[in-house]
Amino acid sequence: MKQWNGEEFVNEWHGYHMDEGRFMGQPYVVICPKEGTANGQWALKTEYFGAFPQLELDLLARGYHLAHVKTYERYCPPPVTELQACFVDFVSGRYGLSPKCVPIGMSCGGLQAIYLAGKHPDKVACAYIDAPVVNFLSVPFCMGKRNASNAIEEFENAWGINRQEILTFRGHPLDYIPNMITNRIPVVLVCGDSDTVVPFEENGKLLLDAYKAAGCPIECHMKPGGDHHPHCLPDNAPIVAFIEKYTL
Repeated sequence: MKQWNGEEFVNEWHGYHMDEGRFMGQPYVVICPKEGTANGQWALKTEYFGAFPQLELDLLARGYHLAHVKTYERYCPPPVTELQACFVDFVSGRYGLSPKCVPIGMSCGGLQAIYLAGKHPDKVACAYIDAPVVNFLSVPFCMGKRNASNAIEEFENAWGINRQEILTFRGHPLDYIPNMITNRIPVVLVCGDSDTVVPFEENGKLLLDAYKAAGCPIECHMKPGGDHHPHCLPDNAPIVAFIEKYTL
């Protein structure tokens, strides 16, 4: 019996068939829509598989496949993005799906989605990004509104970059937003305006403002009084409609 994010599954996930395996040494899953409903499109849950799954379930019900390859560093040093990019090709080829996926990125999964779209725009149709880490000075290094973080050492170990070096670092997720804009990658963004874990003003707002200034497709859903959790919306219909607009 396999465990993902504390949940146990045996060849199925919420009633959908699930394939399991290893890709480049990392465990992966691919969940298939019901027979006869597949539309050839698919979503990649970048991080935290099994957490806040309602959007993924909504997409599965509408014929999308869902995939995830387990990352070994959630703060996403470059090898993680390359793993995910190769995984996109693998899933597309094996399952006969679109060569472009829809990254579903929540929190640190959001920074992974930005890196994937910014470095490999040919592999991304559009992206759903929820309360994303965009600026490492803010998260995890707490050089803004956030007062404390237990993830600084985790980041330093993942990237080999310390607090002093991050001041001149040019490889934040925000540094890849211009390439997303150049390639016109549509984004649907969900954030809470009272997020105490990943402050919106220092993270998601940077993505939103850059897209708006460039006239690039973005739809933002702000949750008044919303903190970091829960992710998604009470009704994900607007997110599903956005994804379908740019994939079907």
